[in-house]
Amino acid sequence: MRVPRLICAAVLTFLSLATTAVSAQVGPEAAPDSFSTVELVDSGHRFFGTVSRGLALTIQEAVKRWGEPNGYILGQEASGAFVGGLRYGEGRLYTRNVGQRPVYWQGPSVGFDFGGEGARTMMLVYNMPATDALYTRFVGIDGSAYFIGGFGMTAAIADDMIVVPIRSGVGARLGVNLGYLKFTPEATWNPF
Repeated sequence: MRVPRLICAAVLTFLSLATTAVSAQVGPEAAPDSFSTVELVDSGHRFFGTVSRGLALTIQEAVKRWGEPNGYILGQEASGAFVGGLRYGEGRLYTRNVGQRPVYWQGPSVGFDFGGEGARTMMLVYNMPATDALYTRFVGIDGSAYFIGGFGMTAAIADDMIVVPIRSGVGARLGVNLGYLKFTPEATWNPF
């Protein structure tokens, strides 16, 4: 099992370097329309239930790196990959100034990635100037190494906006991939 550990170490190192670079641009300042760590953890506890300790630690790490988000998404998704992969999800976007609205996401990926998963997902959204600005493609690198279940965080970027998906899923997945998430106001099967 040395290969999965090397893959996980490489993914964590790369994500750490990438998030450090993004952190320098964003900073941890709080805005009046942002959500505090306590609010995010409370919302996540109600949504995720039993994985709440891992969720709290992951949210704290995200807020430490990027500050308080001005929006978040709660939803569910399914994905699968055999070198190339697809991901589909649906949920609700929460903001202070516009309230709630449905949102859908889909996207392809390519890389050394095998397996499938179903996940409950909380996505923290940073630097969103307007809710319609979310409807674009966010590029990122994702790494997974679990069997039966797992929990993790990644980051995807589009212009100055950052989306940080926090997933708690079941399935079996191993690998690293490069891909994007495309957000839409309505459901679609087209991942491109």
